[in-house]
Order: sequence, then structure tokens, then C-alpha cells
Amino acid sequence: MMKQKEFDIPFSGLKQGKHEFNYVIKSKFFESFGYDEFNDAQIDLNVVLNKMGTMLELELQAKGYVNVDCDTTSEPYDQKVSSSLELVVKFGDEYNDENDEILIIPYAEHQVNIAQYVYEMLVLAVPQKRVHPGVLDGTLESEALKRLEELSPKEENNNKEVTDPRWDELKKLKTDK
Repeated sequence: MMKQKEFDIPFSGLKQGKHEFNYVIKSKFFESFGYDEFNDAQIDLNVVLNKMGTMLELELQAKGYVNVDCDTTSEPYDQKVSSSLELVVKFGDEYNDENDEILIIPYAEHQVNIAQYVYEMLVLAVPQKRVHPGVLDGTLESEALKRLEELSPKEENNNKEVTDPRWDELKKLKTDK
């Protein structure tokens, strides 16, 4: 993973209060993390930094889409993505990111890098099972869907169960409890 310098937020020169930062995330961002499950991406990220005397509060809001392959048909489609994350940055003796919502950075730091948090937030925003909307509403024409339909088990016309008569006799011996 390469360091994402454009996601460094320098807070040392900022006055106390809220400050806004905007980013556009493309597929190159995910490639830098070695993540190749997205064919394309177009996500708008809005970051609001609230600088206080002893800590920083970050509110991340992301909206857009990622182009992924359907798990059923392997057809690419645009999956809408919407996610948010709140992160508290505190100052301490050494760097510590063990907690998901609190980041501790050394006192000497003058900027914070949010790339890893953005990456995790966006990857987790995409559903684990990716199904093309055309599969759900029946409008997608695909060779894979036709083949799945051919191979699916056929329903029997009569719903009458055929059982072995020996079992029927044994069932009569059961008593209700």
C-alpha cells in the first residue's frame, strides 16, 4: 500500500471550529490498496473536521457508485454506495489505531491521514452478495441465467407424495406425545 498524501489533513494551522474537505474517489484509490474487486468507482467524499482544543472530530460522508461484477451472472453493474463514519482523533504519547472510532496520534503530529479509514468504510459499504438489479426484476438477458434456468430442478405437476407403504404402516404405530 502506498501512502495517500492527498488524504493528509493538516490541522495544525487551522483555527478551532469546523472545516470542510471534499474528495472524489476513483478506482485508482482502491488499486493503491491492492483491492481489485471494483471495475470502476465514482464516489464523492465529504469530510468535516471539527477542531477542538484537545481533540479532533472527523465526520466522513460518502455517496456514489462502484462498478462490480454480479455474483450470479458475472455481468458488471453499478452498485450504489452510501456510507458515513465518525472518527475521534486524540493526542497521546504514541500512535494507536486499535479502536475503530478513536485514533490516537503523537503530540508532535501536525496532520492526520484518513485514507485507511476511507478505504475500510467504502469496502464495507458494498453488499457482500452482489446481484445485478436486472436479475432481481427479471429484465436481464444473460447466457448464465438461461443456463441456470435449464439446470434448475423441475417441479412435479402433482403434489402427491409417493411414500413406501412399509413406512406408512410404521407411522400408524407412532403414538402422540
